[in-house]
Amino acid sequence: MAAEPKPEILAAFQAAKGFMPVVEGLALYEAAAEAAALGLPLLEVGTYCGRSTILLADAARAAGVSALTVDHHRGSEEQQPGWEYHDPTVVDPEVGRMDTLPTFRRTLHAAGLEEHVVALVGRSPQVAAVWGGRLGLVFIDGGHTDEHANGDYEGWAPHVAEGGLLVIHDVFPDPAHGGQAPYRVYLRALASGAFAEISVTDSLRVLRRTGPGI
Repeated sequence: MAAEPKPEILAAFQAAKGFMPVVEGLALYEAAAEAAALGLPLLEVGTYCGRSTILLADAARAAGVSALTVDHHRGSEEQQPGWEYHDPTVVDPEVGRMDTLPTFRRTLHAAGLEEHVVALVGRSPQVAAVWGGRLGLVFIDGGHTDEHANGDYEGWAPHVAEGGLLVIHDVFPDPAHGGQAPYRVYLRALASGAFAEISVTDSLRVLRRTGPGI
């Protein structure tokens, strides 16, 4: 039977600011619950306001491991002023730039999950460069340019333990449906020989680490 979040966790997820649909969130939670059984931390790249972090944190809490989330909290390209996903309510009026960190902290507080999350505030490649441990799951949902998506993959995929999971969001084979950078990273992961796909839920892809090769 697939692991599912409790109603209060699902409600917190739905109430949080963010973009992930419920059906993809349920698939992410199932992957996180499976990966947490390895006894290793779960990590996401691209925190935004903590919507998906809620699911990773709850799965981590149930297994007694930590959830880690990496973001500089200044917003990705499509969230800047004048772009489709810009939200003026998360702009710091004093500095005039996006700052999603306060909203993220409120999200975790409302869900009762603050103590189960380690927030790594910085740019993904810089954080990855100083990370030395294995991870049970890496969820890539950061910047959607080729530069950022490839940087996230190169920085974090090698840390996925054998048997662990690599989850990639916003994978759109048809360019009419969305940007192509996550799709190209997904193809790169499969071509590496290190990962095998185990599930597809709309734009969410779950791959298992089956060997070396990254």
